Amino acid sequence: MDRKSLIKKFDKQAEKYDKRRKNDQLYRFRERIFQEAEGKVLEVAIGSGLNFPFYSRDIELTGVDFSHEMLKKAERAAQDYPFQTTLIQKDVERLDFNENSFDTIISSTSFCAYQQPVEVLNQFQKWCKPEGKILMLEHGISTNKLLAGMQKIVDPLALRAVGCHQNRNISAIVEKSDVKLIREERYLAGSLYLIWAKPVN
Repeated sequence: MDRKSLIKKFDKQAEKYDKRRKNDQLYRFRERIFQEAEGKVLEVAIGSGLNFPFYSRDIELTGVDFSHEMLKKAERAAQDYPFQTTLIQKDVERLDFNENSFDTIISSTSFCAYQQPVEVLNQFQKWCKPEGKILMLEHGISTNKLLAGMQKIVDPLALRAVGCHQNRNISAIVEKSDVKLIREERYLAGSLYLIWAKPVN
């Protein structure tokens, strides 16, 4: 799928993402991992700002998304929180920051859409300070064989409909990348991945 079509799909979903703020089914999982964010924080594919409630007041947040409509929702949501926020409209796969720019890099439910997910993680390795942390909440292939089979069947349809792969093995993507896995937890029949990682010094 070309990037313009993908961006349009996420533009159309911005209102739906914004409504999740009041009924986020992943709230407890986001809280479990993203409250560890500190210092200068980069959140990629920030969407409508669903992770804002878990950030401490003294962080400096840089949020990136390729969807203008998502960023409009995030900008409005950021007004309710005390931390400093800078929002950038840019495709993460075409983005570059200086080395060692961030103390924490956050990604949630975004690795389903990248064309080169391993390369994105390798960029995290570059952008994150050596003593920093990479925190991820991602959906992917289940550990349940029946559910995994269904995910593989619906993947082409989901990709066309919402621009999102259903059957990616997030653990394998991390393993192939340059970052170092610290801890992984799996929930929801193994289809939800919580990953703590860091740069390899």
